[in-house]
Amino acid sequence: MNKTMRALLLASLVASPLLLAGCGNKEEAVANEATEAKKLAAPARDDDAGWKAYLPQVVQENMGTITNNPFLYYLPPESDPEFEAKYERQVEAATTAMKRGVQKGNLLAFGSPASSRMAGLIETAFADVQPDSLKGVRIVFIGDASDNPRVHAVVAPTGADYVFVEAK
Repeated sequence: MNKTMRALLLASLVASPLLLAGCGNKEEAVANEATEAKKLAAPARDDDAGWKAYLPQVVQENMGTITNNPFLYYLPPESDPEFEAKYERQVEAATTAMKRGVQKGNLLAFGSPASSRMAGLIETAFADVQPDSLKGVRIVFIGDASDNPRVHAVVAPTGADYVFVEAK
């Protein structure tokens, strides 16, 4: 019986690292699946509620080292009957914020299913921003890849950390 106990103890000691190694691989697989599941897909262009839920999630994933609450500028789909009025209000809000200045450690996010119009809003709001005045600020643009060069061209001189997220 003594030999049997030793054999079982020895077998359990040999098997323990193998079992733990197996668990580690399983944990890695679960972590990889979670990362894959986190990749967000943009809602349909006319899904206003979907976009309102999607944008904060994208912003959260792109916070980087920013710890302050982000500022999100959003335009609804162009099919919204009040689109033009909402567009003008967002242009005014963003332009006013740029004129006041944005402190280091803040994040400004701009996203919309109306990507081209949002790019135009950013061009207007950033028109008078002084070079290198936004160092330490992160600007996130969530839109179409075709609008990225326009936005990048106007944001780059400000010295902000620019992040583009393609809404696809």
